[in-house]
Amino acid sequence: MRLSGFLAFTLLSISILSYGVSGAAFATIDPNPALPISSDNELYANGASVTVSGTVKNYDSSSLFAGAVTYIVLSPTDSFVKIGQLIPNSDGSFNFDFIAGGPLWKTNGDYKIQVKYGPDDSEIMVNYVGGEQVISDKPVEPVEPTLPVEPVEPTLPVEPVEPTLPVEPVEPTEPTCGSGTTLVNGICQVVKTEEPKGGGCLIATAAYGSELAPQVQFLREIRDNTVMSTSSGAAFMSGFNQLYYSFSPTIADMQRENPMFQEAVRAFITPMISTLSIMTLANDGSEVEVLGLGISVIALNLGMYIAAPALIGFKVNKIIKSRK
Repeated sequence: MRLSGFLAFTLLSISILSYGVSGAAFATIDPNPALPISSDNELYANGASVTVSGTVKNYDSSSLFAGAVTYIVLSPTDSFVKIGQLIPNSDGSFNFDFIAGGPLWKTNGDYKIQVKYGPDDSEIMVNYVGGEQVISDKPVEPVEPTLPVEPVEPTLPVEPVEPTLPVEPVEPTEPTCGSGTTLVNGICQVVKTEEPKGGGCLIATAAYGSELAPQVQFLREIRDNTVMSTSSGAAFMSGFNQLYYSFSPTIADMQRENPMFQEAVRAFITPMISTLSIMTLANDGSEVEVLGLGISVIALNLGMYIAAPALIGFKVNKIIKSRK
């Protein structure tokens, strides 16, 4: 009796453990205590929906610095497939989904999903197996039978029409596409033009980790909506861009390779970004206001980054010499 009870207990334990293991094998999980995330599956075919869930620990939705969760999907060759942001729920939970498939999902393999909130980040891998696009498995609703059609009485015979001369086939002409479009496989499609180089804030983007960071968006709005709305501001940005983009790609690459340098650059440019809030006082298109406030911002930054450190260095040098 004891032996049979022991065997029954052993079989029950094995079945429970195997159920728990098999359930966990269908999803990938990053158990980071500060930012745990998981996917609803591990393998995805072309056209399947990918759902990622997670929780921001100690999330305070009432804080002014609560911020948003940023997620990035990278292909097996580390090229960008998708990027987005979302605000967590009041309890810190969040979830987002996207479709596996499309022009950017070129190769099969492991796709990396990176989630970042402030200094915390997590990462999971999902396997994309490609194939034909997934067709919805929803049952098709039955079509109600239609009423039978009453038979039509035969009409009088139609006199035969004398055959006409055969018409020569007309070769189809290609459609004429308008401005900004081009003919592709007989269809006019919009031509996608690449943005000119030098259109992004490279150093700020690398410092804050994303083009969607509030500081980067603030810089872009000041540049496009205020400075570039005047002829003097446009002329200034033309000369500034030639200087800025001669060194900014190198600084941005150094930040991505060295996190300590990235933190130093972020601390260095944060006061400058704060001073640019003065430009929001100018009315868009006002030459006088944009020029006056722009000169004020430049003078303020020269005083903050050059004059103030030089004065402090002069004072310290004078104190050291007086003690000798």
